[in-house]
Amino acid sequence: MPTSAPPSNRFERRRAETRRALIRSARQILAETGDTGASIQAIAERADVGFGSFYNHFASKTELFEAAVMDALEEFGQSFDERLAGIDDPAELVAAGFRLSARMADSHPELMQVLRRRGLGHIHTVNGLTRRATRDIEVGMASGRFTAADPVVALSALGGTLLSLLELRFARPELDGDEAAVSLAEMVLRMLGLPPDDAHEVARRPLPDPT
Repeated sequence: MPTSAPPSNRFERRRAETRRALIRSARQILAETGDTGASIQAIAERADVGFGSFYNHFASKTELFEAAVMDALEEFGQSFDERLAGIDDPAELVAAGFRLSARMADSHPELMQVLRRRGLGHIHTVNGLTRRATRDIEVGMASGRFTAADPVVALSALGGTLLSLLELRFARPELDGDEAAVSLAEMVLRMLGLPPDDAHEVARRPLPDPT
């Protein structure tokens, strides 16, 4: 999960640990079934915290599950930052992001199941992943790399295609996930304005080695 500055005293540390445990519990439930109907008692038991502790952190289950989705989106964005830090070409960032997402369906299944089940409703909300994607789209448009006229529409196209890729990865695990990601990335790059030969080459560039 995303990390932040450690709390300064024991009470704050314990409080932060309880909040993290509740969010982790909610993420597990979303990944497993997508069902937000679980009782607060069941959520607290899974998190191994007292029932009364729930309301010290969240006013409702809706608030908790929203926090869990935002936590997953931020973790997803941070993973891209870490893996793709050396890439400056916005087109390559888009293509690499698709390919990494397909691979993370295997390496980070819980995280990607949360995005698969709940990501569509958060494409245009203020979150870490949307902020990063919008930045890359705007850089591509400003540099002339992308010719898309509207960054919001471009974000819709990228987000919707990425979520469709995740759905494909989980629904059809026997398919070659990397090849599917490359093909979709090439299509998206052409839609954003890259010439066909350029889109074909960029979509197939070697991914950065894990750090």
